[in-house]
Amino acid sequence: MKKVLIFFAACCFISCLNIGEKKHITIKNNLTTDRRETVSISGSQLVSLLKNNPSGAIVVKEESTGKIILSQLIDNNGDGSPDELIFQADFKALEKKKFTLLVSAEKVPAISPEERTFSRLVPERIDDFAWENNRVAFRTYGPEAQRLVDENQKGGTLSSGMDCWLKRVHYPIIDKWYKKYVDGGTYHKDSGEGYDPYHVGASRGCGGIGVWKNDSLYVSKNFTTAKIIANGPIRTIFELTYAAWFVDAITVQEKKTISVDLGSQLSRYEVKLESVGGTLPNCTAGITLHDKKGEVNVNVPQGWFRHWEPIDDSELGTGIVANPSAIQSHLDYRTAKKDLSQLYIIMKPATEYVYYAGFAWKKAGAITTAKDWDNYLDQYAKRLASPLEIVFEK
Repeated sequence: MKKVLIFFAACCFISCLNIGEKKHITIKNNLTTDRRETVSISGSQLVSLLKNNPSGAIVVKEESTGKIILSQLIDNNGDGSPDELIFQADFKALEKKKFTLLVSAEKVPAISPEERTFSRLVPERIDDFAWENNRVAFRTYGPEAQRLVDENQKGGTLSSGMDCWLKRVHYPIIDKWYKKYVDGGTYHKDSGEGYDPYHVGASRGCGGIGVWKNDSLYVSKNFTTAKIIANGPIRTIFELTYAAWFVDAITVQEKKTISVDLGSQLSRYEVKLESVGGTLPNCTAGITLHDKKGEVNVNVPQGWFRHWEPIDDSELGTGIVANPSAIQSHLDYRTAKKDLSQLYIIMKPATEYVYYAGFAWKKAGAITTAKDWDNYLDQYAKRLASPLEIVFEK
């Protein structure tokens, strides 16, 4: 596991700390709407703060209030040095805020047991990989689940699609629901926290990928390896790799880096596809349309695509957001074949792709109508298109 540096509680005072070293930054929201955002500060801007600072004791303080903000240091490449510092803040329309990053022994907010991000491999349920924040949870399926299917044994799942776990509480549920499974219970019934009614099967679920060619979708099987990069209060990050798969005579190597931030309905997907024997025509992300009972809506100029459907006694919205310039086309594909009716977002040929996929369940209470879901995706796309402007004072 890569070393993860998470700054979340009172740091032990270390005599060699360069107490008082600081940087001042101004952050501006250029949108005419309010937003809550995860701010990312590059590791290259932290060099002076981390020098002679073995504990990584960097405090983020909002200058107007003097309030210390929960932050997280992340080592993305596993070399032992932080690559970014992240924290979350609220910005009103067109607002500027000033923050100070400083080396300090001051106490910072503790991680809330109620609201945090989390991910892990789940060997007790074969080998799922599951992740969550305070709003949504997801899972996907590993090599043991595939082996059981390949050998015609019970309990397996063959899919590289993404499953949605519908939670309506802000605290973590992954460990609780899997324990319920181990103890002989089920997470397919809602006992007040939510449940898993979402069917993936051979579909892409919510955000799985493939390559669309000659009216067919070519896909990988289950992931083969999983590696956690960060498991912090603000962001969890992990990496999945897949066995080589084929698009006709082209061999494909696939790796996904997936993350989810606190408060977001969507996970971020960074997909790398390497090909041997030819050039791939696209990368296609999909949303299952289940029994074709739902409603599709798209906004191609903004880069968002969604499905809103009935699910048991409630409703569910699923969606994908991508950079409009990366999108080649989209396809509302309907078929009588089981699990294969899907909304496809077809992205232009490349070797790396970034998109965001997730859901909103009506019973969770935050987003309760298709119009609400459209508005959420629309604002999400606008925030991606207009990132916060960060200026360091000299």
